[in-house]
Amino acid sequence: MHQTGLTGLSGLCRVTEHLYLSNGKAACDPSQLTGNGITCIINATETKSRSPPPGVEYIHIPVSDSPLSSLRDHFDEVVDKIETTAERCGRTLVHCNAGVSRSAALCMAYLMRHRGATLLEAHSQVRSCRPVVRPNNGFWKQLIQYETELRGCSSVRMVSSSIGEIPDLYELEARNMVPL
Repeated sequence: MHQTGLTGLSGLCRVTEHLYLSNGKAACDPSQLTGNGITCIINATETKSRSPPPGVEYIHIPVSDSPLSSLRDHFDEVVDKIETTAERCGRTLVHCNAGVSRSAALCMAYLMRHRGATLLEAHSQVRSCRPVVRPNNGFWKQLIQYETELRGCSSVRMVSSSIGEIPDLYELEARNMVPL
């Protein structure tokens, strides 16, 4: 039962063969966890959720969904855990409350470090399976910094807009949606 695309919005979204993304509610559904072969759960919320099913490793990353939160401090730990789990033929589920900002940013960091994706490509891949992803601007800045550390430059930059600083890819999307 591998859910992808729009059908996965309320459930687990498959980012790669070994990486899934969801909201907090879906992460607590034992049938979704066992049905997708999840062996490790990374909870990126301020509070721990109830105990995972037996045999499922659980990691809590206590961070709030605030542009001032330092998610970057957890990138290496989380992405290396996802990779180690994959090497053991396991599957990792990364979740936050809504499956939109914190968990999406962590999945994007993984794709950059262990799959060689640019930040732009990582965002596109995560968004293709979960269209609602939209990391907050602070997390975008941290992802841009991370990509620069990994690659020496970044494929995304922050730009000024009428609503404040936003990633340039949002500006491009908005332009493409404006009817001519």
